[in-house]
Amino acid sequence: MTTFIEAPPTDADGLLPSKKKSSGGGLGQYILVRFLLIFPTILILVTMVFFLMRITGDPITAALGGRLPPEQLAERIAAAGYDRPVMIQYIEYLGQLLTGNFGTTLSDNRKVTEVLTTYGAATFELALNAVLVALLVGIPLGMIAAHRRDKAPDAVLRILAILFYATPVFFSGLLFKLTFSVWLGWLPVAGRARTSTELALTALQAPTGIYWLDAIRSGNIDALGDVMAHAVLPALALGLLTAGIFLRLVRTNVIGTLGKDYVEAGRSRGVSEFRLVTKHAYKPALIPIITVMGLQIAVLLGGAVLTETTFEWKGLGFQLATYLTARDFVAVQGIVVLLAVIVAVTNFIVDIVAALIDPRVRY
Repeated sequence: MTTFIEAPPTDADGLLPSKKKSSGGGLGQYILVRFLLIFPTILILVTMVFFLMRITGDPITAALGGRLPPEQLAERIAAAGYDRPVMIQYIEYLGQLLTGNFGTTLSDNRKVTEVLTTYGAATFELALNAVLVALLVGIPLGMIAAHRRDKAPDAVLRILAILFYATPVFFSGLLFKLTFSVWLGWLPVAGRARTSTELALTALQAPTGIYWLDAIRSGNIDALGDVMAHAVLPALALGLLTAGIFLRLVRTNVIGTLGKDYVEAGRSRGVSEFRLVTKHAYKPALIPIITVMGLQIAVLLGGAVLTETTFEWKGLGFQLATYLTARDFVAVQGIVVLLAVIVAVTNFIVDIVAALIDPRVRY
């Protein structure tokens, strides 16, 4: 006698109910978790910056020690509240940050928020220009290297990628200045624009501080050309640093995608190798680029300090170096905290974009 055992019910996908993957709140929960992680990340960075700055003592002694009599120095320390326990200063500092108060600089007596708003646009412009250079150089060269895999162009491009990433940004900046400004005379040596151009752009109603954008708004073609000429060398010096990473990533991922079944099917139908690279293997290879972009923002902001100093680009990096020289720890602390916030928020945005493009990152 044959005994029939009834199979357990399955859903439309043929999965057992208890085994089916739950998708409830997948993307929403991922976004919420990533958003909530911003706050402890910023808190950790702020805490590290605060206590590292206090290792050498209070900011007033660091900035003015040796230039004032001990009595006056002690009065200033007490007036600023730096004679109190460090933990009390830390809690008070967190309360000030929550209200948007970053303090007042010691060297030039300016609100740190004023410094951030005045010079932040310049750093944003430099970072944006560098990202454009990195994408325009890294992605096409990575595709060419993948298309010409293990051939002479591939070997040359891989060496270039290593050179781009390994060369210090200040060295490449000096080399660019020497070649294109001093020897050839093609491009300006330093600065964001000529003095006349800066005066014209700052005189606009509600200027953004991003010179090429203000030049477009004003319709001033001469100013736009001047701004772009000044932006070329700093953007190259900083952008090539990241372009080397993008080149290697695109090359590796395009080569991996070219081995997929759907690409092999296209190849068997006679589709050209160039079309397979540019049409079928290109977009999947961009997902790692987007994922890594958030991490590269930190690299760009760190490199902006050296780039702005090398090219006298008056941004937050340039000001940070100036305040470090003056040992103005209040200003340094405010700028570093802002850069930390930018990095944390940028990584959050990049994670969301990557999750929307590739749902696998959510699991």
